[in-house]
Amino acid sequence: MTSNNNQPLSGDEMPRFGGPATMMRLPTADSSRDLDACFVGVPLDIGTSNRSGARFGPRQIRAESTLLRPYNMATRAAPFDSLQVADIGDVAVNTFSLQDSVKLIESAYHQILSDHCIPLTLGGDHTIVLPILRAVHGIHGPVGLVHVDAHADINDAMFGEKITHGTPFRRAVEEGLLLCDKVVQIGLRGTGYAADDFDWPREHGFRIATAEECWYKSLSPLMAEVREMMGESPVYISFDIDGLDPAFAPGTGTPEIGGLTIHQGLEIVRGCRSLNIVGCDLVEVSPPYDLSGNTSLTAANLLYEMLCVLPGVNYR
Repeated sequence: MTSNNNQPLSGDEMPRFGGPATMMRLPTADSSRDLDACFVGVPLDIGTSNRSGARFGPRQIRAESTLLRPYNMATRAAPFDSLQVADIGDVAVNTFSLQDSVKLIESAYHQILSDHCIPLTLGGDHTIVLPILRAVHGIHGPVGLVHVDAHADINDAMFGEKITHGTPFRRAVEEGLLLCDKVVQIGLRGTGYAADDFDWPREHGFRIATAEECWYKSLSPLMAEVREMMGESPVYISFDIDGLDPAFAPGTGTPEIGGLTIHQGLEIVRGCRSLNIVGCDLVEVSPPYDLSGNTSLTAANLLYEMLCVLPGVNYR
């Protein structure tokens, strides 16, 4: 099938180690205008509490994405047949001010969403999801959430700060950004400070699927439950790479053992097909902690899979 839409640069036109360092070697665009979906980077890591380095995530994910091709052999998705997609570069954050960066991110995403474009975000630490959800709320109202993570990220504060990578979903609940009965958190695990770390989201209506509940099984049944839960509501996908076990994704700031497999990560994203997805992110990739590039390669593939389940994608 032919299309006038943008296409990733083929390995037959330019060796995969050459050419522009854009997501999937797609053309760049100055804005989200006239795009159905866009890849956009947010190179921010001043909200982290342990290892830094996620500011380098967008650049390295783009570098590893050169191996990706346009057609999904497993699901038969052909996203570039029906969607106009480009890489619109990075949000120009203020690396010396988290508060200012949050405002800059919200403004940038409000413009993207106002252009009726679905953003696929290359993070960056998980702080960025709060301003993104604020922008999403301004266009779509409160949304359902598919959140993959080792951590619930519902701390009230960290070092006295209300906005960090460990607090976004508590702020999102307080600000009415989420449909709390349509939120699922998958892969939570590890040590904590009190049972409230996981009980607080349950008390607010979240569906919690801990990592232990996911061990040794396919997550297809869980995702069938998630699709039933979400219905026709707008849905946002937020995928922290530390939701995967560090055996698969060591390049991250707060690794926790006993996590999800790559296969389960794929099942989660592919299981979001048919949902009314209004935005996605892949966050917390810290390339300095994985010099092999495998974490960034995994992130690039998961972002491509998110593109493949957006509304309007053709299958052939």
